[in-house]
Amino acid sequence: MRKSLVIIPTYNEAENIEQMIAAIMQLKQPFDLLVIDDNSPDGTANLTKALLSTHKDRLFLIVRPTKEGLGPAYLEAFRWALDRDYDYIFEMDADFSHNPMDLINLQKELINNKTDVVIGSRYVRGIQVVNWPLSRILLSYFASLYVRIITGLPVKDTTAGFVGYNKQVLQSIDQNQIRFSGYAFQIELKFKAWINGFRLKEIPIVFTDRVRGFSKMNSSIVSEAIFGILLMKIKSWYAK
Repeated sequence: MRKSLVIIPTYNEAENIEQMIAAIMQLKQPFDLLVIDDNSPDGTANLTKALLSTHKDRLFLIVRPTKEGLGPAYLEAFRWALDRDYDYIFEMDADFSHNPMDLINLQKELINNKTDVVIGSRYVRGIQVVNWPLSRILLSYFASLYVRIITGLPVKDTTAGFVGYNKQVLQSIDQNQIRFSGYAFQIELKFKAWINGFRLKEIPIVFTDRVRGFSKMNSSIVSEAIFGILLMKIKSWYAK
């Protein structure tokens, strides 16, 4: 049987992590779960650690020494997953902005439709976002539009963080060449998968803004995405 792993990077998600673990463990289809925590001062890792014995061989924890950003956390988790020969590897947030039930649909796309990268998309069927202010919706939507124009990437939700990968996609990416550490990391992975010839597909989800905890979005993350994408595209020309 092919193995699926969900990766959730955390920083100060004590208000959400226990409920998220329970929700994933209760899904009809089996998913293992790796929580990779950037040494959260609120005790997120300790709450996860207390549940390891309850979900033995399905729940795992990595605690990183410092907060380094989304990209480095995911890259470490990808190495961990590939070393253990997981076939399908999923990214999602801890705050329930991504519905755990949607993991089943993402998994089906990878298994049944011969898709290499499946994206839980907020924008493939209109705009499906709940509880975001209009300013945040416009920023996210037009950021994705900007990325499509600059890169040619055929994805409407380029910054989506709810993504499933066939292991061959992650094996093909040279982690030493990953430039971004914030939310632009999500764009970079999709772009590299696309230029490497893998098949990307978006399926609609409803994205609901977090009700507990605090967003990690800040101006430096936005700047990285805006100004780094153009350079990423230019470098891709020279890599061919």
